Amino acid sequence: MTRLGKYHVALVGVAALILLMSLVRVVSGQDDITSSGTFAAALLLAVPIGLAGLGGLWAERAGVVNIGLEGMMVLGTWFAGWAGYQWGPIAALLAGLLGGALGGLIHAVATVTFGVDHIISGVAINLLGPGVTRFLSEVLYKEGTPAADAGAGITSSPAITSHVWSPSLPVLSDGPDLLGKLEGTHWFLLSDLAGILRGLTHNVNVLVILAVLLLPLTFFVLWRTAFGLRLRSVGENPWAAESLGVNVYLIKYIAVVISGAFAGLGGVFLVFVSTKYVEGQTAGRGFIGLAAMIFGNWRPGGLAIGASLFGYADGLQLRSTGAITSFFLFGAVLLLVYLGVMVRRMLAPDRPADLAARSAKDYTLMAVAAAGTAVLFWLWLTVDQLPNEFVFITPHVLTLLVLLVASQRLRMPKADGVRYRRGEQH
Repeated sequence: MTRLGKYHVALVGVAALILLMSLVRVVSGQDDITSSGTFAAALLLAVPIGLAGLGGLWAERAGVVNIGLEGMMVLGTWFAGWAGYQWGPIAALLAGLLGGALGGLIHAVATVTFGVDHIISGVAINLLGPGVTRFLSEVLYKEGTPAADAGAGITSSPAITSHVWSPSLPVLSDGPDLLGKLEGTHWFLLSDLAGILRGLTHNVNVLVILAVLLLPLTFFVLWRTAFGLRLRSVGENPWAAESLGVNVYLIKYIAVVISGAFAGLGGVFLVFVSTKYVEGQTAGRGFIGLAAMIFGNWRPGGLAIGASLFGYADGLQLRSTGAITSFFLFGAVLLLVYLGVMVRRMLAPDRPADLAARSAKDYTLMAVAAAGTAVLFWLWLTVDQLPNEFVFITPHVLTLLVLLVASQRLRMPKADGVRYRRGEQH
C-alpha cells in the first residue's frame, strides 16, 4: 500500500469513528459525547500527555529508555511557576523548558556516561523531581518571603503575573457562532461535526498550537533529515552507527535533553492552565504519556492518537459521569464491527494451509468478541450510573486496555535500553 493509500485509510477511519460516535450519541441520548465542551476539555487534557510522550519518543528513538518523564514534568511545573509569577508567561515557558532539560541532562549523564540501568535512573528522576521541588518551595515560598507575600504557599507558587494568550482559530471561529448554533440543533452527524470543530477551535491556548505543530516537526526532523537518520540509527544499532562515524554519545545526550525539555513543556502547559504551580498537578501524566508513546509504536502520529484517546476519556468523565456508560455501547458496536470483519475473512477464499493454520485462533477470537459484545450491550442496558470511583479510573482502564490490544503489533527500537560503550561490540 502506498503512503497516499495509508492516508486515505486513516481519513476513512476518522470518518467512521465520528459516524459511530454520532450514532452512539443519538441512541444513548448523551449529548456530551460529541459536545464542544467535551472536546475542548479533551484537547487541554491531551496536550501535556502528548508532550510527555513526545519527550519519550525522542529519547527512546536514540536508544535511551526514559521513564523519568514524570519527574521532568514536575521540574518543568515548578520552574515555570517560579519564573512566571516574577517575569510573566515567556519567562515561565523558558524556565519550564530548562527545568525539564535539566532532568533530561541528569538522566543522560547517568545512563549514557556512567551506564546506569535506564529504568533505575528513570525511577530516581521521578523521586528526585518532587523532592527537589518541595525543598525549593520550602526555601523560597516560606512565610516572610516576597513569594509568600504574593500568595505563595509551601505547595503552590504565586499566580502568573499576566494573561496567557488563548486565540480562537480563524475562519471556523470568526463572526457569529454558527458552529454553536448548529451544535445546538442536535442533528445526526452535522451537530456532532459542529461540536467537534467548535471545541477544537475556540479559545485555544497558545501552547496547544505549539504542541500540535511539534508533532509534524518531530516527524520531519527524525524521518526526513540526516540528523534524524543518525539519531534513529543510534537507537537501532549504535555500534553500526559508530562504525560510520556517528558520535553516539553526543546524539544520545542531545536526544535525552530534548526529551526532558518536551516533558518540561508539558509541565509549563499545566501551569498555564491553572495560572500557577501546584504540588502534584502532573498527576501521573508523564507515565500516561509514556503509555501513549508505546501505543503509538514510537511514532508521532500514533502518539497523537494515544494522547487524544486518553484526553477524550478523561474529558468526558469530567463533563458527564452519565456519558461514561455510553462506552459500553461504543465498545459493543466496535466489537460487533470487528466480529463482522472476522466473519468476512473466514468466508473469503484463502489458501488451505493458511486457513488451517489460523482457523482455531480466529474462531477463539470470534467467540471472545461475540461474548464481549453481549456483555457490553447488557451492561449498557442495565447500568444507568457508575459509582464515582469507577468513573474516575475509566481513562486509566481504557489506556491499559488499548495498550493490551496494541501490544500485538508494537516494534520498539532494537537498541532501546541497551548499554553502549564506544569500541565495544554488542
